[in-house]
Amino acid sequence: MKFSAGVLTISDKGSEGLRKDESGKILVTMLEEQGFSVLKKEIVPDNHKRIVDTLLAWIDREHLSLIITTGGTGVSPTDITPQAMKVVIDYEVPGMAEAMRASSMKKTSHAMISRAMAGVRNASLIINLPGSPRGAKENLSVVLPALNHALSKLAGDTSDCAVV
Repeated sequence: MKFSAGVLTISDKGSEGLRKDESGKILVTMLEEQGFSVLKKEIVPDNHKRIVDTLLAWIDREHLSLIITTGGTGVSPTDITPQAMKVVIDYEVPGMAEAMRASSMKKTSHAMISRAMAGVRNASLIINLPGSPRGAKENLSVVLPALNHALSKLAGDTSDCAVV
């Protein structure tokens, strides 16, 4: 099954045209290489309302299966992606964020300050990734193997998960 996706870059500088969106470009390429149909790409500032409004539109109106965000997951005062996520999601999928942090900790101790989340609203999965191109690529690589299964389940697949 081919799933629809969107990539949302959250960056003040990127939204003002002061920084090129390398992370978003990398993520779109990675998703398309895995067979996802990337229907939405956007850059928004680190603004709570803009993040929430974009996520809600992509889920509730566009019905995207997967949304990947990049940026705003650290501890700086402008890093508000997790706060916006909490408003949008019905529930968290903590294993995805835990797996990304565990993998990143093997490369840098800074991974422990990541507040990235993964969560579900309706039948859509949203995953927050770091804003750096390398961090975004590495973290998406961690969760890619589980995405088709997770999205199939969200879409209503009732087959057993375990193979005996």
